[in-house]
Amino acid sequence: MPPAHGKVTKTRLSNGLTVLLKEVHTAPLISFWVWYRVGSRNELPGQTGVSHWVEHMMFKGTRRYPGEVAERIMARDGGIYNAMTWIDWTAYFETMPADKIDFALRLEADRMGRALFPPKEVASERTVIISERQGRENSPSFRLAEEVQAAAFRVHSYHHEVIGDMVDLETMTRDDLYGHYRQYYAPNNAIAVVVGDFKTRAMLGRIQELFGGYQPKTLPARQPRPEPEQKGERRVSLSGEGETAFLEVGYHVPHVTHPDFIALVAMDSILGGATALNMFGGGTSNKSSRLYRALVESGLAASASAGLAPTLDPYLYSLFCTVRQGQTAEAVEAALNAEVERMRAEPVSAAELAKAIKQARALFAYGAESVTNQGYWLGHTELFDSFRWFDSYLDRLASVTVADVQRVAQQYLARTNRTVGVFVPTSEPSHANPQDQDED
Repeated sequence: MPPAHGKVTKTRLSNGLTVLLKEVHTAPLISFWVWYRVGSRNELPGQTGVSHWVEHMMFKGTRRYPGEVAERIMARDGGIYNAMTWIDWTAYFETMPADKIDFALRLEADRMGRALFPPKEVASERTVIISERQGRENSPSFRLAEEVQAAAFRVHSYHHEVIGDMVDLETMTRDDLYGHYRQYYAPNNAIAVVVGDFKTRAMLGRIQELFGGYQPKTLPARQPRPEPEQKGERRVSLSGEGETAFLEVGYHVPHVTHPDFIALVAMDSILGGATALNMFGGGTSNKSSRLYRALVESGLAASASAGLAPTLDPYLYSLFCTVRQGQTAEAVEAALNAEVERMRAEPVSAAELAKAIKQARALFAYGAESVTNQGYWLGHTELFDSFRWFDSYLDRLASVTVADVQRVAQQYLARTNRTVGVFVPTSEPSHANPQDQDED
């Protein structure tokens, strides 16, 4: 039996595939995940959005499991399946009744090396993704976020959105997509995770049987160029049709394994409300956060939130405000600046820190309840460090001190380290429909 850590068994097949297995026998369910170490971080100009497009193509199927067949089997067996592409990774998962999970293993094993990329399906999906991009562009908040991100990252490939630039979506070829797939979809670039009602020895044997025949690949040696330290505040301004003004402020912060990241989690919980680091984690009310009290309760903003993301390379801590009708972005920014400077100048109270840590711990626990959530966390943390990061997170969060919070606030929330973006509406549509607004 491979070495185990707690309730998780980790092994690596001879072809480089990392396998994490966790038995959970509370219900007859199993969640199976396959993670690939590739996302928009790995893309070059001319092929932005290729990782996301390749993810779409995986649902077009293989000869053995055409897309419509896989979908029909999943529905028949009472399972759910989906995929996600982000800046650092692409992930696929199936959660099914335990006695049906073998289909998920066979499907993902086939998709690892036998996806077809039919030219007609590539053309069809181009239309879908371009439409998705156009839909997002209808949202001022998306356009503002994209401009802030592009201004904050001038060198690193975090510069562009996961969905890609329109010019690349219009010109990429089937060979571009298939070449990306062949480069990165390899056992030595993947992590397989199984959580649920199974026996470890039998499951590991089945994964070896299905995935062990793939040969490891020589992966691209290139790495994203590191972003130089920002030397002064950057500002972007947008205007356009709409009814609402928005403000976004992004501060450069360290990657997830940096020693300061956990202190930033606690600071974020105080300032903006606890962030769900898990995409499945949902959220909680941030009405006790400093930004909510200063901006929303005061009547300046309709909403105020913050976001901290666990990333492989240094990324952004973002503060986002929706300006209330009758108020100005300048007034909101002034109030936001006052709260940021208070965080930097004055130590938080021990009681406020304890409450914030409790909220962050509760959100983390909620985001790790189901077998699907646990599969997410084990794969995600193994990708950027080790599943042990998941195991030790709560203990490390509980050890954050008042001095830690003030230190990271002083270091990272400096004006010279931020990019400020403002969207100001120039007109009001005559027939606005709130249901048509993009939520991104």
